[in-house]
Amino acid sequence: MPVQCRNCPIRKRPLFAPMSESEVDFMEGFKTGELEVDPGTTLMLEGSNSPQLYTALEGMGIRYKSFASGERQVIGFVLPGDFIGLQAGVMDAMQHSVEATTKMRLCVFDRKRLWSLFQDHPERAYDLTWISAVEEHFLGESLSVVGQMSGIERVARAIAQFHDRGNALGMVEGKRMPLPFRQQDLADALGLSLVHTNKMLRRLCAEGIAEWKNGWLKVLDSARLCETAQLPADREPMTRPLI
Repeated sequence: MPVQCRNCPIRKRPLFAPMSESEVDFMEGFKTGELEVDPGTTLMLEGSNSPQLYTALEGMGIRYKSFASGERQVIGFVLPGDFIGLQAGVMDAMQHSVEATTKMRLCVFDRKRLWSLFQDHPERAYDLTWISAVEEHFLGESLSVVGQMSGIERVARAIAQFHDRGNALGMVEGKRMPLPFRQQDLADALGLSLVHTNKMLRRLCAEGIAEWKNGWLKVLDSARLCETAQLPADREPMTRPLI
């Protein structure tokens, strides 16, 4: 059975900003259903103007750009709570593709009703603006990381950020969380070769800092991981809206 917005299991996580009763009522009307997809399913295609928008309820995916050569470049990752299709909703066409890495369960929204957010619920419309601004922030941070940090620092930061998000979503069991992506996906996103990424992951494991194998990420020494990643150990996850 589809999950009602007021009973959404991830909405109650501290990671997400609370909604008013009127906002919850609106979201339940805005949501048209749910979709379950298998690994490898394309959710959004670069250049397309899908009639549907999604929020990831369960599962993970990747965002990538395609090139004329047939190659593709992973530019980001999708975790539960992420909104998918904002570019198609605002710009009429996606500038990148989105693919399911695992089985995913998605909340489905009618793209044509997107503008009712701005008309009837400006607070929710502001949340869309916030999401857009944060995506721009992460893009700038990613460029800074690629341009200024060493390979070991880049890999450590990615692992720390995955673990932060997983912990905030209740996905961490003990010290480990599911991380079903390929090393090639991580290498693409960090601007590293697969060989160098593998070498950095083996180094983190050998030094007892973190381990990633068989689809599971395990943080062994959080303090040293943060130090290597140049992240403060006492950081708190940024509260974010859930669409």
